[in-house]
Amino acid sequence: MTHKAGNSRALRTDALARVEGEGAMKVLIEDGELVDVQLNIYEPPRFFEGFLRGRGFNEPADITARICGICPVAYQMSACTAIEDALGVTVDGPLRDLRSLLYCGEWIESHTLHIHFLHAPDFLGYDSAVDMAVDHRPVVERALEVKKIGNEILEQIGGRAIHPINVRVGGFYRVPDPRELRPLRGRLEHGRELALEVVELVAGFDFPAQEMDYELVSVVHPDEYPVLGTRIISDRGLDIDVADFLDHVEEHQVEHSTALHARILERGEYLVGPLARYSLNSAKLSPGAAAAATAAGLGSTCRNPFRSIVVRAVEVVHAFETALALIDRYEQPDRPAVEVVGRAGVGHGVTEAPRGLLYHRYGIDEAGLITDAVITPPTSQNQATIEHDLWHYVEGHLDLDDDELRRRAEVTIRNHDPCISCATHFLDLTVERR
Repeated sequence: MTHKAGNSRALRTDALARVEGEGAMKVLIEDGELVDVQLNIYEPPRFFEGFLRGRGFNEPADITARICGICPVAYQMSACTAIEDALGVTVDGPLRDLRSLLYCGEWIESHTLHIHFLHAPDFLGYDSAVDMAVDHRPVVERALEVKKIGNEILEQIGGRAIHPINVRVGGFYRVPDPRELRPLRGRLEHGRELALEVVELVAGFDFPAQEMDYELVSVVHPDEYPVLGTRIISDRGLDIDVADFLDHVEEHQVEHSTALHARILERGEYLVGPLARYSLNSAKLSPGAAAAATAAGLGSTCRNPFRSIVVRAVEVVHAFETALALIDRYEQPDRPAVEVVGRAGVGHGVTEAPRGLLYHRYGIDEAGLITDAVITPPTSQNQATIEHDLWHYVEGHLDLDDDELRRRAEVTIRNHDPCISCATHFLDLTVERR
């Protein structure tokens, strides 16, 4: 809807489709020059950090999973690792492998959802995946099959696909016998072949040329493409233990958002997520994923946010190959969880959610009750960078009419797959021309 008043023009969209959450974007143009861009998050605060206080140390795994129905495992894993850090517990061996396997399922289903149902319609010229299915039914059917296989991993290891119920501090309530995982293997091999087809599909999309000078930040592991880890690095010298995260990263409130923004104290805004993970760790991809990346035209780094859809597709291949390797080496542990005893302490946990680095910090008292909690999700860390991307793109395309400018601005946001609810749906777009 377009409004005109004097020398001003305002374009307002009440519902921006294909993002998760509620918010708004405002673009102000005066005398042909871009004056302001704001990503307005107006979804009410959800107070998870507040109502975790006073809860037992074993409760956050179930509570924080409710922050997001698309990436609940990420919240469970970051919460568990932070609490285990506070209580002096190490989870390794087959139990860590099962956690990694569960996380593979989440990467598969979450990335596949974004690639096909939220992002691909932008490149293929459709308003929705439903419209896209009319002309590209096999593409959508393949997506549903790949996503289903990811969900099957979640169901097998986590007890159900949405908000898994088998995760606990120290491990799991129940662990599978190796024979229970064998049927998954055939499904994963099938999924890997489908995922390779997806990489080929998205690599053929037409991408705008937009190389961005982000500071890229991700978890790092000496031997693995990062999912679980304890160190954080950037391409500009950041190399810290997870316990030092809040010494280098500051969250702050901006007037136009109910979600916090994050910045690196030494330098400012930064980017987490697939582009950062890939650019900092591409040498650690599984063999098939690495070959797929090369065939798709990706170098060792990628700074074009529009090509993030290709990186996500490559990461799906990696998740399938990692899951296969984990099943092949799995041996049932003697017990489903490490013994955990409540005590006073402070713990930090970080994992790589599909959308990027997810940090948790918990303080625990002598009775094993949580005294304070800090949760820093990927989208809040990326909000300032998303605004910067919007500014950069809009400033270079001011000659477009409002409808086309709005469409391309929405694509710029969807590049980052923002989970706005995690940060505090993106619904309102206003462009003013004066």
